[in-house]
Amino acid sequence: MISPLVAVTGASGAVGGRVAARLARTGVPVRLLGRDPSRLPRLPGAVLSPPAPYGDGEAMRRALDGAHTLFLVSAHESPGRVLEHTTAVDAAVAAGVERIVYVSFLGAAPDATFTFARDHWHTEAHIRVAEVRHTFLRDSWYLAGLPAMTGTDGVLRGPGGDGRVAAVAHEDIADAASAVLLDEGTGHDGVTYDLTGPEAFTLAEAAQELSRITGRTVRYVPETREEAYASRAHYGAEEWEVAGWVTSYEAIAAGEMDVVSDAVPRLTGRPAEGLAAYLRENPDSWRHLRPEA
Repeated sequence: MISPLVAVTGASGAVGGRVAARLARTGVPVRLLGRDPSRLPRLPGAVLSPPAPYGDGEAMRRALDGAHTLFLVSAHESPGRVLEHTTAVDAAVAAGVERIVYVSFLGAAPDATFTFARDHWHTEAHIRVAEVRHTFLRDSWYLAGLPAMTGTDGVLRGPGGDGRVAAVAHEDIADAASAVLLDEGTGHDGVTYDLTGPEAFTLAEAAQELSRITGRTVRYVPETREEAYASRAHYGAEEWEVAGWVTSYEAIAAGEMDVVSDAVPRLTGRPAEGLAAYLRENPDSWRHLRPEA
């Protein structure tokens, strides 16, 4: 019996790429979708679709023709992201897709502190009323983001206060997503999974862990909102983007990220990875923080 076709979006990215590779290894029929097919990975048995931007409904419908399940990784942040998502969802329904597994964000709500989490809520709301089976994977902060957001000066700065976050590894997200996608039953229908690490920690504690692994002093410097905007002004980013950066920290301060879920071990059959283990196994993530750097 041939398994149903799974269409994977964002396959050139950190989450979609890992999921695509896992599915391909199992022999499940996989079709990879992307805005630029030249950037998609070449995986055994996987088929590449023609260019399929989320916002191009007709291109998405053609790319999804014959697919049973759509793994929908959220688009890059933009003012029009919700419209892109809803266009992609409508195209999937029109193409006859029976199930959507959507990568959302922890605490998605219309009034979430983190402005980008509001986009995810509106996308979820659209999927809920569509005539399609669905599952939502609400990721916490990425563990990879903690060293990445720490400057070469050894400072992790932001308006996170003393709030806590149970950041999650990309590998855990991919394993959990693959478990859902490979289960052809209905047990995941209508379910929302919070995908988190095994423990919640403050950003000051994250800095201490970075200090231990790098051998240099790494500090967390809490900022006010005004200081956070000022310290990021040199990037020259648009207002909506800076607001997303700043409010991601403010969501931690507000207690909205202080969630520890058992979804990763339940779905994968193994413990979720914590910060210390992640840093030990991924030295490239903090290479810029080495004393010699």
